[in-house]
Amino acid sequence: MKKEFWLERWERSEIGFHQEEVNPYLRRFWPELKVARGGEVFVPLCGKSEDMVWLRRQGSFVLGVELSPIAVKDFFREQGKSPEHVSGGNFDSFIADGICLSCGDFFDLRRRDMAKVGAVYDRASLVALPPEMRERYARHQVDILPSGTQILLVTFDYPQAEMQGPPFAVSGAEVDALYGKYAGIRLLAQEDVLAQNPRFRQRGVTRMQESIFLLTLR
Repeated sequence: MKKEFWLERWERSEIGFHQEEVNPYLRRFWPELKVARGGEVFVPLCGKSEDMVWLRRQGSFVLGVELSPIAVKDFFREQGKSPEHVSGGNFDSFIADGICLSCGDFFDLRRRDMAKVGAVYDRASLVALPPEMRERYARHQVDILPSGTQILLVTFDYPQAEMQGPPFAVSGAEVDALYGKYAGIRLLAQEDVLAQNPRFRQRGVTRMQESIFLLTLR
């Protein structure tokens, strides 16, 4: 999957993955991470998610990375903020009220960019990537994040042959295969969510589970 795919989705406003409300799993399970007030939270492939506003309200500094400048611009416009623009290296960063969105490629992030991160919220990042990219994604996370970082990970699992992603199906076994060597993994919840997702039923999906994991990097 090339960068152009996501850039074109934002250009055409084909953003069915965007949620207008704060994710209920985030509200429910974020306390499990016990993030210190003022700590830095990383949101990969963040789009213009309202979840970042909620995380900021919990007292965290939020660092998001997003490929599309449209998403970054829309986020601050919809929040009524005029961000400071800082350009440097591979990213253009926009900062306002404790939220920094860096516009660029996730794979260009380096350890120095993540030095203060203590937690990660991944609702729509891993599942947005096809199988051939997920191992690279997970390994890059492990390489750049500090030891001890906690990751709240939300995944979908469904018969992949029934629907072309994204979002792609990611099983619990794959989470273990991607992260098991590098992190402790705890399954917090697993729920049948097909009934709440009519758009997936319309696309022919017969089974869909959502799983929430807490990963702690070693």
